Amino acid sequence: MSREHPWHLLNSVRRVIRTDPSEVALTESYPVLGETIVVKILDLALRIGESMFTVGASAHDVTFAIVRVAQVYGLTGVHVDVTYNSVNVSYHRGEEDWPTTLMRVVKAASPDHAKLQRLQALLVEISEGMDLGEARLAFRVIRRTPFLYRPIVVIFARALLAPGVAILFDASPLIVLLSFIAALGAAFTQAGLARLQVPSFFSQIAGAFVITAFATAVSALSAAGIEPFTDVQPSIIVASGIVLMLSGLTVVGAAQDAIDGFAVTAGGRILDLTMQTVGVVLGILIGLELARLLGFSMALPNDALPFGSLPSQIVGAVIIAVAVALFNGAGMRIIIVSALLSMIAIIGYNLAILLDIHAAGASGVGALLASFIGVLIARNQHVPSVAVTTAAIVPLVPGSAVFRGLLGIVDSDGTAEGMLASISPLVLAASIGVGLAAGASLGLYLGTPLRATLASVAKSRARVRR
Repeated sequence: MSREHPWHLLNSVRRVIRTDPSEVALTESYPVLGETIVVKILDLALRIGESMFTVGASAHDVTFAIVRVAQVYGLTGVHVDVTYNSVNVSYHRGEEDWPTTLMRVVKAASPDHAKLQRLQALLVEISEGMDLGEARLAFRVIRRTPFLYRPIVVIFARALLAPGVAILFDASPLIVLLSFIAALGAAFTQAGLARLQVPSFFSQIAGAFVITAFATAVSALSAAGIEPFTDVQPSIIVASGIVLMLSGLTVVGAAQDAIDGFAVTAGGRILDLTMQTVGVVLGILIGLELARLLGFSMALPNDALPFGSLPSQIVGAVIIAVAVALFNGAGMRIIIVSALLSMIAIIGYNLAILLDIHAAGASGVGALLASFIGVLIARNQHVPSVAVTTAAIVPLVPGSAVFRGLLGIVDSDGTAEGMLASISPLVLAASIGVGLAAGASLGLYLGTPLRATLASVAKSRARVRR
C-alpha cells in the first residue's frame, strides 16, 4: 500500500464528516450588521419574493427564495409570512433591538413566466456570491422588464388554444376554424373588459357567453340545413371554449400551497379558482337559456366526446401547450419544454386508459409524468416547473364533461332522475380536475428530491475534476 493511499482515505472520511469551506460561496459579508444594511437585504429579499408570487410562483417557492437571499447576505432566522395578497418578512437582530419588519402588498396575479425564469436565475447568481449592490441593480432591471409579447399576440395565442382542443377531438377543419373564430371573439371581449378594469369574474361570464352564443348560432344553421354547417358539432366549439376559459386558473399552484401547509394562500387561490369557474358556468347557462327563449336549442350529445387518434391528440396537446406558454409570457425555452411535456402527459394518459384506469386516474397519471419529468428537465435551464407543468396538463382539462353537464341541466325536465343524469358529467369533470391537481403536485414533490440529488452529484464531479 502506498503512502498516499491512507492519506487519501483519511481525506475522504474527513469530507464526509466535516464541511469543506471551499464549497461555500464567497459573498459579501457584514461582520456588524447595521440597520441600514439589514433593511437593504430584507428589502431585496422581499421584493424578489413578491415579484415571484405576482408572476405565478407558489408560496413555498417564495418563502424559500426570501430565506435564501437573506441567508446569503448574513441574515439567519428570518421569518416569512405569505398570504394570498401580501408578503411579510421580519428579522430580529437581538433582544436589545427592535425587530425589522417589512411588508409588500401583492397585486393581482398575472403570470409572466419569462420574468419568473429571470428571477430564478438571479437567485442562483446571488447564491453563487453576487454582491448586494449588484443584486439590487439586477433586480431593478428585471422588475422593469415589460411583458414579452404585445397584447395582440396574447389575444391570438389564447384563441389558438381552441383549435388545439378541437384537433384533440379529431374534429373536421371547419370545426377547427369555427372554434378559432369563437375563441378569438371571447379573447377580444375579455381583453376589452380588462382594459376597462372589469373584475375577472364578469369577464369570465362574458367570454363564456360569447362562445355559447356563437355555438348556438352554428347549431341553428346546422338545424336549418345550411351548408357547410350541416355536420358541425357545436359541442366541440363550446368544449374548446371552456378549456380556454379555465386554462389560466392556478389549479396546480392552489393544490401545491394546500399540501405545503399555506392554508390562507391556498384558500384564497381555491376561492378565486371557484369564482372563475362559476363565472364560466354562469356565462354558458345564460347563453343557453337566452337561446332557448329565442327558440333555438343545441342537441345534447348522447355520449361523452371521445378523444381522437393518438397522433391527433399529440398534435392538439402540443398546440394547446404552446398557446398556454405564449399567453403566459414564456420564452422559447419554456415553450419547447412545455410542448415536450404535453406529449408526455397525453401519452401517459392513453397508456393509463389502455390499462382500464378511470379517466380521473388516467389524467392524474399523465399530469404526474409531465410534472415529474418537467422538474428534472428544468434543473439546469432555470425553467419554472410550475410554468411547464401548467401548460402540459391543460389539454386534459375536462371541457367536454363540463358542457355536457351544463347543457343537461338546462334541458332537464326538473325531475330527480334528469338532474342526476345531468350532474354526473359535472362530477366526472370535478374528479378529473382533482386528479390533475394531485398528479401534478405529486410529480413536483417526487421530482424535487431527485433533482437536488442530481445537482449534488454534478457539483461533486465538478469538484473532483478541479
